[in-house]
Order: sequence, then structure tokens, then C-alpha cells
Amino acid sequence: MLTQTTWMPRLSFAPTNTAQRGDTLVVIFLRGAADVLNMVVPHGEDAYYQLRPSLGIPRPDDTSAKKDERAIDLDGFFGFHPSMQTLTNAWQSEQLAIIHACGAPDESRSHFKAMELMERGVDDERGPASGWIGRHLAALNTGNVSPLRAVGMGTRPQKSLAGSVPVSVLRSIADFHLGGDMRALKQMQSALSSVYQNDVLGQDTLAIMNTLEKLDPQTYLAVRDAKYPDSEFGLALKQTAMLIQADVGLEVSAIDLGGWDTHFAQGVTSGLMPGLMKDLAEGLAAFHADMFDHMNKITTVTMSEFGRRCSENGSLGTDHGHGSMMMVLGGNVNGGKVHGAWPGLREGQLIGPGDLAVTTDYRDVLSEILMKRLNNPTVEQVFPGYKPTVRKIIK
Repeated sequence: MLTQTTWMPRLSFAPTNTAQRGDTLVVIFLRGAADVLNMVVPHGEDAYYQLRPSLGIPRPDDTSAKKDERAIDLDGFFGFHPSMQTLTNAWQSEQLAIIHACGAPDESRSHFKAMELMERGVDDERGPASGWIGRHLAALNTGNVSPLRAVGMGTRPQKSLAGSVPVSVLRSIADFHLGGDMRALKQMQSALSSVYQNDVLGQDTLAIMNTLEKLDPQTYLAVRDAKYPDSEFGLALKQTAMLIQADVGLEVSAIDLGGWDTHFAQGVTSGLMPGLMKDLAEGLAAFHADMFDHMNKITTVTMSEFGRRCSENGSLGTDHGHGSMMMVLGGNVNGGKVHGAWPGLREGQLIGPGDLAVTTDYRDVLSEILMKRLNNPTVEQVFPGYKPTVRKIIK
């Protein structure tokens, strides 16, 4: 179902920048703290295999392992987990960039606190309660009054969307069609039109209904043989693609993919985490293929609240860590590269109880996207108190 939120706190400033709409931004949050060391494997680091004698992904040239169980080499040092093989086309087309050892300064290793601070884009609880995307939307006047300017895919809006600009929440366009009963849909529209005749929010809701009535994910035909995974994540990306192609004014789509808290039996090349990586990679690969002709106007970014401990635990899983990884997909990405300073995994290079250090603040990545692709130079309002460093991830 689709709803519109009005509960969000009002910001004290009016839009300070007027600009044309930039890219459609797709923000994918991997909730639960993804084990990025097994997603983008540092196979050139001997210490990785010392820390993970059971969970380590075999090197690309390790003939003692089956070929489909080895890391897929990217640059001679890093490689994709084999479950992420479908992303190699985006990598080879130089439209996918990876930022390793990336994350937030918070070292609490608490899911709740880390997600809260990251979605708000702040260092600590004293910062504004609104979300960084919400502040971006409020700070930028693109002349776009579409009720579908910002969409949170799921049953409730992501914290990052909180702000003065109302957002829409969409789980399934098909559900919104009332199970295909067009008579019931028309009756609802007629009733709402009468009730909300003089209500702006109600009229916006009607506008959304009229737009979504024409869209059907079940009959949608993706191009270039793109096959979205049959999952909530795949559906969210498919519906994002549909809204982009329908030209309904979508500027931001926020999507969650949860389940990454892999303390127990996370799996090596099969099991829980490889399944999540397969869902993620196949979804992104399908979106990239389907939206290939639109890639110059789309930027997709993945993030997670923190990474996992570098060493495996006794339950063949990984515990809460620090340094993470981000991916950026788009037509204007400096892709085919692993960005960021690699801190190393040897003794003396790890931090805290044995974690990957953060060498790139996640806000550097997001700020560069805001400035170069979303036409929003007011990053000081989006990330108050933070001065970003340009990392040349975006062309």
C-alpha cells in the first residue's frame, strides 16, 4: 500500500538553492551490518586468510577450490564474492565504483545507534532529528511538486527521509490496485475525491492513485533480458525502475535490504550471507541492465551501518565491527575502481577489538553525489558540522 507521511518535523530554513533536477538517487541500506570483507574480498592480503581460516573466500587462482567458489578478481588485490558475479558487467562497463574501508566515526557497534546516526547524517545524538535525505530535499528547490518526489520502499518511511518535505511510502503497486478490482478502485477514487475536494494532501493522494493505476509490476517487461530477483528487494528495484520510466517526478527512492547480522553460520559460498549477496547483486545487475539507457541520470548508492569483525568467531560467523564498504552505480561514476585508502588487516593496523579501520567517511561519498549529481551545493545543511573531502568517485 502507499501512504503519505506528514508527521515529520519542520525545518527552520527555506530552500537556499534553486536548481534543475539532477539524477534520480537510489539509496540502498543493508541493515544488520554487512560483512563487507566477504563481499569485496581483499584476496591479496595474507592476513585475511589468517583471520578467517574457515570463512575466507578462496583466491581467484586457488586451484584447490572449485572455480565457482573462488573470489572474482577485480584489480589484482580485491575480488567479488562468487555470489556477486552478476555485478561484473557493471564493473567492467566502469559504471560501478567500490569504496572500501568506508563508514561512520561512531564506534559504538550498536545497530540502533549506528543506523540512527548514519540516517540522520550526524556525529552524535545532539544533531538534528531529521534525516539527511529529508534535509537535502528541503534545501533544494527543483520546482518539482510531485507527490512521488521521494519514495520509501516498504511499509514505513526510512529515517533518512524524515524532514519537512512529505514522502510517499510504497510497498507494492499491485497491492495499491486493490488486487486488480478496478471497480473497487474507481469507487475509492470517487469517494476520496469528494472527501478531499479542498484538501491539498488528499488531492496529492489522488494524483498518486491515478499514476499508479497505470503501472503493473506483474506485467512489466524489463529490457536487455534483465531479471529482477523474486524478492522484496527485487520488487523495490523493479518498481523504482517503473517510476523512473513513467516520469512521475521521482527524485529519491530509499530501499532496505535486511538480514546482515550474521553472528552464526553466515556461510562461505552457500548459506545465509551468500544468499543475501546474491539477492543484492542480482537486483543491482537487473536494475543496471534495465535502466542502461537512463544511467546518465541515475545514481545508486549502497551503505551499511558498520562492518563485521575481521576474524571469524567460534560459531562460524562474524561479530560487530567498524569499517564497512559502499558501492556507487551510475553513468557518471568513476567506476571499475576500488576507491579509498586500504588500512590493512595485519596486527597494528586493526582498531578496537580487531576491526577494519575507516579511512573514508561515508558523508564524503554522499556529499560528492549531492554536489555533482543532484545539483545541491548546500552540503553544510545536509551534513551540519561536517566538511567533506572530495574523493573523485563521481566524474
